[in-house]
Amino acid sequence: MQTDTLLHVANFSTLFMCMVIKFPQIFLLMRAKSSTGVSLNSLLLEMTGYIVFVTYQMYYDYPPPTYLEYPILIAQDVILLLLILHYNGSLRQSLIYALVFIGGWRLLTVDKWIIDLAMSLCTFISATSKLAQLQCLWKSKDAGQVSALTWTMATYTCMARIYTTTVTTGDMQVLVRFIAMTLLNMWVLLTVLYYQRQSRASKKED
Repeated sequence: MQTDTLLHVANFSTLFMCMVIKFPQIFLLMRAKSSTGVSLNSLLLEMTGYIVFVTYQMYYDYPPPTYLEYPILIAQDVILLLLILHYNGSLRQSLIYALVFIGGWRLLTVDKWIIDLAMSLCTFISATSKLAQLQCLWKSKDAGQVSALTWTMATYTCMARIYTTTVTTGDMQVLVRFIAMTLLNMWVLLTVLYYQRQSRASKKED
């Protein structure tokens, strides 16, 4: 009974958090009208990882509560992508990205070996997206437009998914992915907090 309760709490808290997880980042970009410190490559890789992951879960008929947040995350990433392209002055490229993502999604379900291969690469793709964001932060040394709250929620949701995966499907590929994402999300969060603290200290000195 206790396990069932914890599972429901983990599933629904993750779903609720993912419904708003990108909102702090979206509002921050809209307020700043700049995407400095936010990596476009990271976002594109993250969307790719999300699409592969949710398609894999659906293909193998996994319980919907274990992946319901991913369509919501993808929708929020689309909004972020449009904002970044807009502030970078390259909004016209959005049509190209849309065609590539839709075509790639259709390709995933053509055959079982394709979705299995894609899933085996999914952790690498998602990890690369976090490393791209870290690289962007290290290069710009500016986390002013990066939301620490969004990365905090991302860390929590991955930790919750470690638990739900363990007690439901036990899929090792999925479990390894969430462990890796938890550690990398935490790394990004600490980096964001570090640069934001440095920025505040610099402003005080001025």
